[in-house]
Amino acid sequence: MDFAIKAEHITKIYKIYERDIDRLKETFHPFHKRYSRDFYALNDVSFEIKRGENVGLVGKNGAGKSTLLKIITGVLTPSGGNLQVNGRIASLLELGAGFNPEMTGVENIYMNGLLIGHSREIMDAKIDDIISFADIGDFINQPVKTYSSGMFARLAFAVNAFVEPDILIVDEALSVGDAFFQSKCMDKMRSMIQGGVTVIFVSHDTFAVKNLCERAFLMQNGKILMDSSAKEVVEVYRNMLVESRGELTGAQAQFQNNLADNLRGDKKFDRQNFSAESLERGKEIFMKNATYQRGGDGRAIFDNVQLLNLDGELINEVIFGQEVILRMIVRFKSYVAFLGMGYHIRNATGIDLVYTDSRFNDTKAIVDGKAGEVYVIDWQFKVELRQEMYDIACVISSPVDETLSSVELCDFVPCAVQFNVVSPNPYLSLSGGYVHWHNDLKISRVN
Repeated sequence: MDFAIKAEHITKIYKIYERDIDRLKETFHPFHKRYSRDFYALNDVSFEIKRGENVGLVGKNGAGKSTLLKIITGVLTPSGGNLQVNGRIASLLELGAGFNPEMTGVENIYMNGLLIGHSREIMDAKIDDIISFADIGDFINQPVKTYSSGMFARLAFAVNAFVEPDILIVDEALSVGDAFFQSKCMDKMRSMIQGGVTVIFVSHDTFAVKNLCERAFLMQNGKILMDSSAKEVVEVYRNMLVESRGELTGAQAQFQNNLADNLRGDKKFDRQNFSAESLERGKEIFMKNATYQRGGDGRAIFDNVQLLNLDGELINEVIFGQEVILRMIVRFKSYVAFLGMGYHIRNATGIDLVYTDSRFNDTKAIVDGKAGEVYVIDWQFKVELRQEMYDIACVISSPVDETLSSVELCDFVPCAVQFNVVSPNPYLSLSGGYVHWHNDLKISRVN
């Protein structure tokens, strides 16, 4: 069998009662009179997913997505139809599902491994990787009932990703994690897809679905409305969302106008605020994030990277259109004749949306950097990205030749800073692109 999942005419019906007493009336009525109506959570759903396919599942709340996934994983039994699953399933449907709240994180790791069919010896070989990826510290030895929702998500994803399933199902469980954790999960899912794992990914983040999946289903009213490429399905779904939301309310429009007024002006950033205390702010978080896939020869390194507003305050939330400062604190470990620097802004799926480096700014660089010297590099720019979470990757490098076409990395930090863009305008979260592009727009009537 070359399919992973095959569904034929799956139906799931729930009885809906207007009053609780109607349940008893229907149960004991001598002539079996009905006091309920049927609600079709799924209605004649059929599809086939091949081994190694990565399929997105989109649709408004109540469309039937979670019901379908619960039937696939065996949590629910269909009212009708036939379902065949070919392979070992790992799923993240609800935070903490499958965890015993009284057991510790470590104990739950072993229990989940045994449930999926692994021996204790196999789990012994995986336990260190799972604990490292979850990265919840000493809580791994505490009962999971003491965990936050973020800790649940970290441990649940780590367990399901490292038990080597044939089919991985993820249903919006990653939305509670921070941007750094989401980036790790996206990287891991991409590597699993490349390794042949079948992935079903449910998310309201249409860009994540389009970037991660080749195929997608659009669900509505318990049916699969569309089964096509992820790109085509996402475009149809976005149009549905735009149509359902309508125009901006008066309050939203007024807020948007006030916001624009507040963002205007000639406010200047004080670049001389280089006190030792100010350069240390946020360093603990930076150093923790920087451990993830960091690379370089170490001749010069990032001591810290900060995202600041024009008042010099550390921020992790940015209003659309706001001016910000990306501050890099660079320390030289040895002599470097010529050091260039740059940064990437990436979405949660790891796609580079914006890139710039000092070669684009009159070839600015640090010349003749000596061991022990510390430099501060400030980048000022306006954030005009759609409402979402983003990572900033930072790089410093030394050219190998005079043309700058070949460089040696001194330090590269893929997740130096994470920030969230917010806006009262809902269209910024539904638009077809990530970056707002300024235009000089002219409209002329010629007759």
